[in-house]
Amino acid sequence: MSEHLYPPASGEIARHRAELAPDTNEAFQAFSRQVFAEGALDRKTKQLIAVAVAHVTQCPYCIRGHTKAALRQGADEKELMEAIWVAAEMRAGGAYAHSAIALDAAADITESGG
Repeated sequence: MSEHLYPPASGEIARHRAELAPDTNEAFQAFSRQVFAEGALDRKTKQLIAVAVAHVTQCPYCIRGHTKAALRQGADEKELMEAIWVAAEMRAGGAYAHSAIALDAAADITESGG
């Protein structure tokens, strides 16, 4: 059994993915380059957003890759942690907001008597 839950990312895996679906792989790479290009948001901000989203989606590869990219774009550990806390609040906020569904269902049962 593997020592790691997720296999380490490698150039070999990336090449194999590209071989299996070269056109789609290139389209995805082009999309990614465009998304993270300088625009209305600077590159560092985009990478900090990506770090936050990676924590919400719980993608370990994205967390590692975008953390490194954010650092290369000039982010520091305090900015990274602040972005992660924003993600944590948004994730918790979703549970809090959706409590309205549970409370509504409870009210339905209470009003109907069972």
